[in-house]
Amino acid sequence: MSQRKYFGTDGVRGRVGDFPITPDFAVKLGWAAGTVLSKSGNQRVLVGKDTRLSGYMLESALEAGLLSAGVSVEFLGPMPTPAVAYLTRNFRAAAGIVISASHNPYYDNGIKFFSDSGSKLPDAVESEIERLLDEELVCVPSEQMGRASRIDDAPGRYIEFCKSAFPSELSLTGLKIVVDCAHGATYHIAPDVLRELGAKVIEIGTAPNGININDKCGATDLAALQQAVAANSADLGFALDGDGDRIMLVTADGRVVDGDDIIYILARAAQQDGLLQGGIVGTLMSNFALEKFFADRNIPFVRAKVGDRYVMEELVKRDWKIGGENSGHIINRQFHSTGDGIIAGLQVLTAMQREQCSLAELLKGFEKYPQALVNVRFKPGSDPLNDDAVQAAVADVEQRLGDEGRVLLRKSGTEPLIRVMVEGREVQTVKTLAQQIAGEVEAAAN
Repeated sequence: MSQRKYFGTDGVRGRVGDFPITPDFAVKLGWAAGTVLSKSGNQRVLVGKDTRLSGYMLESALEAGLLSAGVSVEFLGPMPTPAVAYLTRNFRAAAGIVISASHNPYYDNGIKFFSDSGSKLPDAVESEIERLLDEELVCVPSEQMGRASRIDDAPGRYIEFCKSAFPSELSLTGLKIVVDCAHGATYHIAPDVLRELGAKVIEIGTAPNGININDKCGATDLAALQQAVAANSADLGFALDGDGDRIMLVTADGRVVDGDDIIYILARAAQQDGLLQGGIVGTLMSNFALEKFFADRNIPFVRAKVGDRYVMEELVKRDWKIGGENSGHIINRQFHSTGDGIIAGLQVLTAMQREQCSLAELLKGFEKYPQALVNVRFKPGSDPLNDDAVQAAVADVEQRLGDEGRVLLRKSGTEPLIRVMVEGREVQTVKTLAQQIAGEVEAAAN
């Protein structure tokens, strides 16, 4: 992936109006993708988007490019990213395209692709699309050009798909749930899913205006959700991000339940029900308490690089089902081919209803280790991670922590930063140790 010119780990993303998030590039990308994807003989592509104002521009530009390659386009309108993955598979389309920058502010946008199986495009396909982006755009003959249409019942189809992930013998009747949709793509989906399963739903973040997506709401800012849960005496709160592939929860008393907590709940429930196939995939940032819990339960656990793409790669390679990130990207391959915030939330609700307990009670006994994170800026060309003093500091801290903590140093994928992370049993200790290592990194970086 590091050798790609345009594609990152999750498609093409950037600030609207700055290359590559421009109309002319989107036309070319549509043509290149359409040319490559239609080689299978399937000339049908679905296009969905989140609620950003710039989505209209990129949608039209992609349409022009795809049609010029002889591909027919079916528009889904504002739909969650996992919904596009599901509908691509359900409609037997050659691919699905999502116009979204996920949890980023409204002034960013992006374009990402799903294959006909509802998973991320294979690297070889992305490479072929990139190759064509540097060639001249050539339209197919007029009689071979694609057509454009709209799938009007897409929201209803996806709502039914989400509901199918909740056991038919259970109900959410009696639960009061606050749902924060971040003024994003789930605004007309998530509340209806929960209502139709019996819950009393209080909506926030469901009035998108094109520029309020992820603005002081959703999975990246839980203050509004915590206030609404308290004000409405709700049993719990759901917070989704702008494109619906991430979820964070809040207990009745305001405690934040992150992706690591959710992974714990899902893994524990799957093991109890005899449905845990293999082990669990986390990331380099997954809390050490998860690793300890899985070791105590004899559940295999591996860490992937940060990014849901890498979590999915490990799950597929090992044929395991459950994985995710502490940021709230949760994958359960028993139900879907990609991370899905709504379905992950429904799995937590399933565990609550089966055990007849609250969200807080479901987490009783699972205490995450304190984690200290320090970012250190470094000069391009320097490599502090290989410095002798830095490595000696890491070895010293690891010896002091023993088997009751861990150290992680990694370079940011987007900025010239070294991220220094230390986990252990005691808050002040990990803060002190993280600063100790960060001091050596800073010295080596200058």
